[in-house]
Amino acid sequence: MHRDLPPLAALRVFEAAARHLSFTKAAAELGMTQAAVSYQVKLLEERLGAALFLRGRRRLELSDTGAALARPATEALDLMAAGWSAARGRTGGTLSLNVIPSFAASWLARHLGEFQLANPDLAVRVASSQEMADFDREDIDFAVRTGQGDWPGLTAHFLFDAAFTPLLSPKLLERIGGLATPADLARCPMLDPTDPWWDAWFRAVGVERPPSAGRAATTLGAQHLEAVAAVAGHGAAMLTPFFWRAELADGRLVQPFDFVCRGERAYWLCYPTSRRNLPKVRAFRDWLLGHFPVEDRDRSTESAAGPSTPSLKAG
Repeated sequence: MHRDLPPLAALRVFEAAARHLSFTKAAAELGMTQAAVSYQVKLLEERLGAALFLRGRRRLELSDTGAALARPATEALDLMAAGWSAARGRTGGTLSLNVIPSFAASWLARHLGEFQLANPDLAVRVASSQEMADFDREDIDFAVRTGQGDWPGLTAHFLFDAAFTPLLSPKLLERIGGLATPADLARCPMLDPTDPWWDAWFRAVGVERPPSAGRAATTLGAQHLEAVAAVAGHGAAMLTPFFWRAELADGRLVQPFDFVCRGERAYWLCYPTSRRNLPKVRAFRDWLLGHFPVEDRDRSTESAAGPSTPSLKAG
């Protein structure tokens, strides 16, 4: 236990005065008045029971006691400054994100450069995973996940609903002769026909799902991979249109039916509530939420009842 320590504020003032051999210069460096510097030095001298400086008419000199304390004080403060800098590098200089693959590939990668240009001193580290981030065990500042926003200990900001509809390439649409009704999807290969979103979408439009017998099932395991396969013309994929707005806008994908099925889950920006006031957390939170509509922002939550299971189609 380091019990026999001087007042650190007074020690910092003494170190500056000893380095400059001037109360005036120490005051200027520390943003204090000369009287305040003199007062802090006097506190140390009373604590020690000995003078730290020999005060001449024109020059300030260290006493033997002051000289014995000056170098260790400088070394100790330098060591503390180095440790503080290293700690800031872990908590302030790096922003760690854990993001579901589709959000990372289709949205974050396209926009993250804007944030980095606005925050050049903040390094960003992105991990793409479908696993639920453990903020207690991992060095993570933010996660983007699907669920109902009710993760204990976390603040969760609503981003957008987990909606889905069939998307496919225009070349495939032309090749199969178009799709007039949902039942016509029987003529089209379905990417990952085992995906429960297909059943949910057909139930929602009130159409019996067409059989896919005789076709080998293609299962890619992640929405962004299914989108790549759909753009290549390998089949229709059940996708979240929000992620693929660029592909829809430039014609690489088409949405044959207006109906979009909305699931019970949504996409959320999550972080530990205890870290909400960290400057890097405020900076990224405000930047990202600025890209999403504000009308549903009141759905954001803090430390709700219990955890949710990630959507099967989240990645």
